[in-house]
Amino acid sequence: MSFDEEWASARSGATSMRLNQLPAEGGGGGGGGDSDYKVTSKDLRAIGNEAQELYHSLETAAFHAGANHDTASTSLDKDGFKIGSGMWTAWDKWRTQSETLLSACAHIHNHLEDTILSHTNHEEVLVTNFTMSKISEHFS
Repeated sequence: MSFDEEWASARSGATSMRLNQLPAEGGGGGGGGDSDYKVTSKDLRAIGNEAQELYHSLETAAFHAGANHDTASTSLDKDGFKIGSGMWTAWDKWRTQSETLLSACAHIHNHLEDTILSHTNHEEVLVTNFTMSKISEHFS
């Protein structure tokens, strides 16, 4: 099968399935049909980088007070102040929620990086397959 025949076959199969638009009779929600949403690898990388920057900023800021917290709460506990144990409770809650947010930032960054890499790999496979199809045509 020649490249042109293979390409025409691939295109005809793809045009029968339209996931990114409303059916002709309408339905669904949203605005008009002229809104075409596109995201490029550059966009995904920018969002991923923002998530990574947020991660590093939050990591530093969220645990800044942790070093001094131990000394203060222990000292207050020794002196008989109940606020010492209250500080431990507050710190534990803050630490848990901060770790959850840090995990979410890392997950967003890693997922977007993986999406970019996966898309790039799929593009390379397509180019290679179509190129090989064209080369094979000359050896038939």
